[in-house]
This record gives sequence, C-alpha cells and structure tokens, in this order.
Amino acid sequence: MNKVTNYISEAFEELKSNVTWPTWEEVQKLTIVVAVFSVIIALATWGIDTVFGKAIAGFFNWIKG
Repeated sequence: MNKVTNYISEAFEELKSNVTWPTWEEVQKLTIVVAVFSVIIALATWGIDTVFGKAIAGFFNWIKG
C-alpha cells in the first residue's frame, strides 16, 4: 500500500512542478475548437451513414425486384 501512496504523491508533485498548464483563455479557445470539430465530424459521419444507408437500401430493393 505504501508504494501506491508514494506513486500518487509523486504524480501530484510532478503535476504541480513540471507540467506547463495552459491559461484560461487558451482552454476556452481550444474547447471551442474541439466542440466545432466534433460537430463537423458528427455531421460528416451522419451524412456518410445516410448516403450508404440509402445506397444499401436501394441495392436490396433492386435485388428484390
């Protein structure tokens, strides 16, 4: 158990002393960038899924008849 406690203590010390944290403004800007790209990727995925779904449905309707 002492090893786990020591590991956690060293990890927190590393975070406090050796990590360069971004400013609040940088965090806000990067959060907006991530949100915008997430929406773009979601819309692209939805669009591709819709196109392939219709193509597959058309293919099976063509096979039926």
